[in-house]
Amino acid sequence: MLSFIGQWRRVSLIKTLIVSLSSVILITSSSAVSVQDSGDSPITQKETKTSSDQKRRNAFLADPTIFYDQGRYYLYGTGNLRAFTGNPQEGFITYYSEDLKEWSGPAGAEEGFVFCKGDGFGKGLFWAPQVFRWKDHYWFAYAADEYIALAHSDSPLGPFTMDPPQKLPSATRQIDPFFFFDEGKIYFYYVKLDKGNRIFVAEMKDDLSGIKPETEHFCIHAGDEGSLWENTNNADWSVAEGPTVIRREDKYYLFYSCNDFRSKDYAVGYAVSDSPLGPWKRYEGNPIISRHNVGHHGSGHGDIFITPEGKMYYVLHTHFSKEKVQIRRTALVEMRAEEKEGEETVFSILPETFRFIEVPAEKTAPAENLGK
Repeated sequence: MLSFIGQWRRVSLIKTLIVSLSSVILITSSSAVSVQDSGDSPITQKETKTSSDQKRRNAFLADPTIFYDQGRYYLYGTGNLRAFTGNPQEGFITYYSEDLKEWSGPAGAEEGFVFCKGDGFGKGLFWAPQVFRWKDHYWFAYAADEYIALAHSDSPLGPFTMDPPQKLPSATRQIDPFFFFDEGKIYFYYVKLDKGNRIFVAEMKDDLSGIKPETEHFCIHAGDEGSLWENTNNADWSVAEGPTVIRREDKYYLFYSCNDFRSKDYAVGYAVSDSPLGPWKRYEGNPIISRHNVGHHGSGHGDIFITPEGKMYYVLHTHFSKEKVQIRRTALVEMRAEEKEGEETVFSILPETFRFIEVPAEKTAPAENLGK
């Protein structure tokens, strides 16, 4: 430690420099606060163009889904929001983009959130949302407290609410909702937490109040039929989750993820059926998305969407790094569908199109909070 005894002139000079420097820092800090804490509403943010030199970071949303509506793509997912924003609120946020490259947000109607704890069912464990439009409303399906619930709104930005708050009736814990509309019927896919994470499907009642119990069918249990990629650790509690269903011609394709999400072998495969209710036949080339073709551990649990131009994408999450699972990173990869007359469609990805989604970073917590 320096001693300043007998050096009063030097002390005076240093004090002068410190005061001057403090004034500069104060002015700069005040400007930063006025920008970051401006209190702009989500609507104002929505109309603001992100500058090309704005600092950006990876989106940290697991179990992601992208919903397209009126020229915009909306990204939702599971997020440990406190870790990367410092916001203690629990719920779901959204980002939006018009080109899948430049993303803005968080843009939800409730200070970035589309759904906050208290807007509907659930005290915690808010996971794996899906958004769809039905009967002039936007619907938000999600898991909370290891049950599934619905909320609705007049906008993809929310707020999504349900009064009174209630879960869908179920005697068994369940997660990962996916609603599929086909020929006037509503099919509900979900994961039962019973002897493993197992995928089921049932027809929904017309008012979305619950399933028609007599229509419930089992779909996928990881490791069945000798599918070794689905349970690489040979765990007693095997995992099949994150269902997404699409239709091509007269065939139905169920995409799902297997292995514990903390495993580096978390991956995506699909199965095909002649009916939304199954039975399902696995594609022999599974998995179609894994660490082996995208280069990142824990690649899975996402959703399929198709652009107005007809391009098909899968949005997914990966581990933070090869060493750390959390916080999971959101990515996008283009899919390919090879169709031959009279045969099943064969799906794959274009690995060279894989990229992480980047969002504005001005609301990010210190870097030491990431990757934990």
